[in-house]
Amino acid sequence: MSKMYSVVHLEMPYDDRERMAKFYQNVFGWQTQMFGEEMGNYVLATTTETDESGPKKPGAINGGFFPKKPDWPAQYPSLVIAVDDIQAAMRQVTDAGGKVLGEPLEIPSVGQYVSFFDTEGNRVSMLQPIPRN
Repeated sequence: MSKMYSVVHLEMPYDDRERMAKFYQNVFGWQTQMFGEEMGNYVLATTTETDESGPKKPGAINGGFFPKKPDWPAQYPSLVIAVDDIQAAMRQVTDAGGKVLGEPLEIPSVGQYVSFFDTEGNRVSMLQPIPRN
């Protein structure tokens, strides 16, 4: 693989989303947007000045928080890496000794997303973003 892919998002689990949102707002000035049950109670976190195409500052990323669930594996802070072709990237993860966790999930107006374990047991995710203008 000659192309280098970037980290575009961070993710962390929460027990209490109101408490978590208040903490990151008060300590770091992050803005949060809370989604309902239809989006898995996900909380989007804006960590840097952002417009329709994403963060305005090169290298800066936004993130999100997901509810902890007793039956989910490896609920720790993790990174999301943007890829051009999620199917090809899933094959590369497997070929390199990692383990893909299920099939890609279509996130409306965002793109296709899937998590995997790397060779060290870290849970990481990949996103094939919907092309933007």
